[in-house]
Amino acid sequence: MNAIPLLDVRDLTVEFATRNGAVRAIERISISVGKGETLGIVGESGSGKSVTSYAVMRILDRAGRIAEGSITFGGVAVHDAPEKVMAELRGREMSMVFQNPRAALNPIRTVGRQIEDVLIEHALAVRATAKKAAIEMLRAVKIANPEERYSAYPFELSGGMCQRIVIAIALACRPQLLIADEPTTGLDVTTQKTVMDLMRELTRARGMSTILITHDLGLAAAYCDRIVVMEKGRIVEAARTASLFDRPSHAYTQRLLRATPRLDSKIRDLLPESRPAPVAVPRGKPLLEVRDLVKQFPARGDSPAFRAVDGISFTVHEGESLGLVGESGCGKSTTSAMVMRLLDPTSGAIRFDGADIAAIPAARFARTPLRGKLQMVFQDPTDSLNPRWSAFRSIADPLFLLGGMKGADAARQRVEELARLVGLPDELLDRFPHQLSGGQKARVGIARAIALNPKLVILDEPTAALDVSVQAVVLNLLADLKVELGISYLFISHDLNVVRLICDRVMVMRQGRIVEEGDTESVLRAPADAYTRMLLDAIPHPPEIHRGTRQGEELPA
Repeated sequence: MNAIPLLDVRDLTVEFATRNGAVRAIERISISVGKGETLGIVGESGSGKSVTSYAVMRILDRAGRIAEGSITFGGVAVHDAPEKVMAELRGREMSMVFQNPRAALNPIRTVGRQIEDVLIEHALAVRATAKKAAIEMLRAVKIANPEERYSAYPFELSGGMCQRIVIAIALACRPQLLIADEPTTGLDVTTQKTVMDLMRELTRARGMSTILITHDLGLAAAYCDRIVVMEKGRIVEAARTASLFDRPSHAYTQRLLRATPRLDSKIRDLLPESRPAPVAVPRGKPLLEVRDLVKQFPARGDSPAFRAVDGISFTVHEGESLGLVGESGCGKSTTSAMVMRLLDPTSGAIRFDGADIAAIPAARFARTPLRGKLQMVFQDPTDSLNPRWSAFRSIADPLFLLGGMKGADAARQRVEELARLVGLPDELLDRFPHQLSGGQKARVGIARAIALNPKLVILDEPTAALDVSVQAVVLNLLADLKVELGISYLFISHDLNVVRLICDRVMVMRQGRIVEEGDTESVLRAPADAYTRMLLDAIPHPPEIHRGTRQGEELPA
């Protein structure tokens, strides 16, 4: 690294004003980034990763302020620079890729115009030349048919395409520093690899520095030169990437590494404490039978008819967990929506617990007794909860609607029993979603799904938005509930390592069809289909920790 870093943060403290006084989000942290270097900042939600980046960019909200310390970028004292200076630096010299690309883009402005706006704002183009420059940026981020995509709106593009647009905007002015804040959260593994490889290729070609903020240690290991680990607003460890994974010194870093799924992980390995493995449940009779299922969406305007699911067949047995994996757009969620009877199939059969549920229109299925036997846990624990309802009310809702319970008092005993099952303290039941952590909201969603003792639960990316340690706890909870309650799972995910931990069998889906199916270990260790191998190769894995190889010791829990 160069003797004089491009970015130098010293003893930085950031406070937020609250009703109960000032709260310190980060406290006396120091980091530096050299020219051409990629620094990873890792840690769980609330550790201060994003606040650090917002302070560097000077985009803290009104309640936040830099209380102590200094931030120097390219010789400029950013911490107390006038807003006029910062407006010039942002976009031109330092830029940011945000976590949610759709939220970062203007939904009523074409993507080409949004790239033009940045170029014109920083006087790198005029209106007459901006379109050509914008199209070149689209081409640089490997957008197919950039001349056509120039006029597209964000809602017309996939998540991966929107993320490329955000990268194009961030790099349009050729900044010296790019800050990428969880740039691949919610993307499938192949799209994630494409986006990260693209960012690395462009930043290296331009000699840029990068800060990668992530809770994915595998991602940090694959793309960062150095890593800083943050916990509760403080830096607890900082090292070269290879050194940090070879011999993590802090207990928090060791916990994060332990909770990160690896090729040979068992589900209990992810927890800091030692616990007996879940009991294997013998497979029973067929519970869900899907045969030749098709969903075709009709043509609209200039868009032709689209077959999202193309004649798939599979079976879920009693006591079994079946994984359904594939990239975004492969038809996983459409399949789950049809099985849940939220969407009517074009053709095909769905038999559940001996009943032909495909014959029941989706609009009527919710009023049948079968609805209580077939439940779902959704991907986003925040969006799936009513923000006006307490945790108690959310868990009790199926009891009122389908269980015949009347009044809160009658439901209290059952809700408290469910809360204990999912490890949710009773004192949290009266809190609203915004007062709960991501893991607590996930537990509420699971408790709601099992309230009526269902036979089958569809889990749609239930841990995709969770930190690795919270994910570890939730996955173990699901494994225990499967045994304790005798539930079967249809587990939908793009994370093959997670599927390996919790599923007995796995199906791989591509472009609406099942391309491979079988025992989870057999399919993932020796895949027969090239597409499955591609999915496996795209997963970033943290290097193995050297356990027991130095002085015969094991890493502490």
